[in-house]
Amino acid sequence: MTALDLINCAKKAAENAYSPYSHFKVGAALLCKDGTLYTGCNIENASFGVTCCAERVALFKAVSEKNTGFCEIAIVGGKDGDYTHPCTPCGICRQALSEFCTPDLKVHLCDGENTKTLTLAELLPHSFSL
Repeated sequence: MTALDLINCAKKAAENAYSPYSHFKVGAALLCKDGTLYTGCNIENASFGVTCCAERVALFKAVSEKNTGFCEIAIVGGKDGDYTHPCTPCGICRQALSEFCTPDLKVHLCDGENTKTLTLAELLPHSFSL
């Protein structure tokens, strides 16, 4: 699967976003080493602390099914589906990803018609663990 394929899966996942407060739809597509794909969308709540990001939805779906071998994730996000600017994971999602993924996890971001790829280590250079 190419980075663009993953971006398109993330865009499709973002269609399911529940974002009545921010109108900022986010989708994520997490690819496992065995080829399994997990998607997620952001789910907002009037109590903002209850909100869950797309990246964690995809990650938690995978972990809940005992799949923890990850190689790539694609993330798209934008107001009312405008994905012309890269949407990087928030700090909580970066740390959640670092719990289950290696620092070389490829993180694909939608940059208009292009894809920008970083590693998890570039996004979270000083993660912590037990």
